[in-house]
Amino acid sequence: MGRTLVEIEKISKIFPGVKALQNVGFNINTGEIHALIGENGAGKSTLIKILSGVYQPEAGGKITMNGKVLEELTPLESLRNGIVVIYQDFSLFPNLSVMENIALGHSVEKNDTLVSWKAMEAIAADALDQLGLILDFHVPLGELSVAKQQLVAIARALANNAKLLILDEPTSSLSKGEVKKLFEIMLSLKKRGIALLFISHKLDELFAVSDRFTVLRDGQYIGTYSEDELDDDQLISLMVGRKIEYTIYPKNKKEEPLLEIQNFSKKGNFQDINFTLHKGEILGLTGLVGAGRTEVAQAIFGLNPVDEGTMLLDGAPLVINTPDEAVKAGIAYVPENRLQEGLVLRKSIEDNISLSVLDSISANNGLVDLTLKRSLTEKWMDQLGIRPNNPQMLASKLSGGNQQRVVISKWLATEPRVLIVDEPTNGIDIGAKSEIHQLLRELAASGLGILVISSELPEILAIADRVAVMRHGRIITQMFCEGLNQEDIMSKAL
Repeated sequence: MGRTLVEIEKISKIFPGVKALQNVGFNINTGEIHALIGENGAGKSTLIKILSGVYQPEAGGKITMNGKVLEELTPLESLRNGIVVIYQDFSLFPNLSVMENIALGHSVEKNDTLVSWKAMEAIAADALDQLGLILDFHVPLGELSVAKQQLVAIARALANNAKLLILDEPTSSLSKGEVKKLFEIMLSLKKRGIALLFISHKLDELFAVSDRFTVLRDGQYIGTYSEDELDDDQLISLMVGRKIEYTIYPKNKKEEPLLEIQNFSKKGNFQDINFTLHKGEILGLTGLVGAGRTEVAQAIFGLNPVDEGTMLLDGAPLVINTPDEAVKAGIAYVPENRLQEGLVLRKSIEDNISLSVLDSISANNGLVDLTLKRSLTEKWMDQLGIRPNNPQMLASKLSGGNQQRVVISKWLATEPRVLIVDEPTNGIDIGAKSEIHQLLRELAASGLGILVISSELPEILAIADRVAVMRHGRIITQMFCEGLNQEDIMSKAL
């Protein structure tokens, strides 16, 4: 492991009513993969934004890089010093080409008035060559897979001479094969002396590549540990201050059909999908990434209407071509990407929760009844334990677990009979996961039929009563979860 690259000392950040960070300090070395871990709300995102110049720390905090104190960092100054963040949404331009996404930063940095396409091509070629990647420069980024877009983001970081590369939940939407490729690239960057700050909630992935672990809890620094000092249980205990394990909920065999899907097919997405969701049941839908799980959910909700097939609700035929028709029929959908598809990040908790039921809380003149709006918000914030208890807080300021609760609240406010939840705990820490699991079981006990899509087999086995396994756009098998193990499911998925 190399010399100290970044020294973080006495970093604090206070927002109105919230101490996001309190005297946090640790160092990051050249040529190391340094894991930054903690529950949602522990302060990880705030620290990243301070390192990248988005936020300024409170007085007394200091960041030193290569022996130079970085004072009043701005995003541009952070980039000039070689600090590059790759967020979950990559912050790329899907309508621009691969080349433009990689090399555009150079033109911005130099304040060029004219673009040299030859120079941009050379910059992009060099960055991709460093990663051993072959990509068509001129393809619009939006046409690439998520995994390839992420590699383009890393190539852009190299083009910007990254010395510290911060990866925020980089594996959340990747298959196992894509995760393996990403780790190979991370290790190659490490060998070249680049420092990587790796943020993830997947402990097995953290242990696979990380050299050291820094733990934050409630905005405070808990400690920095080498990989051989920790195991899963010790790390979880440091993160949450208590031992947490998946609760395996009792399995129920429900008899009363609620939602019946018969011969659903959509060309290029899935074929001959058949299953029944019963009242009060949680049905897990799993399989490898790309198996067609999300596409099936979107078809049920009217986002991706089928070419053929029949849907029954309480035995009555139901045709849904739009999300509005789905909501009116009593079907709600919590999407996988809560940041892009589930929330309006610049709006308050109150605005987000009420968004799906504006008609029911509006007067005849079309104006929203603010008293009803506040009452509705307080009801769901209380029932789902959304924290902090401030209806006016922006959704962007919430932890991942609380953001997920807001999205679920928004749809529960429509009083659905069927709730579809796609990757319910994606990017959520283990403490919040257990709370989301308990919430879903309580909702099922109240009579809701819940379809849970998840790539995490321990999650499926913990909360689902039955599981349907998809492979290449088809449901291969359906099994009762009692007595199943991960190998039983994976053998079918593969």
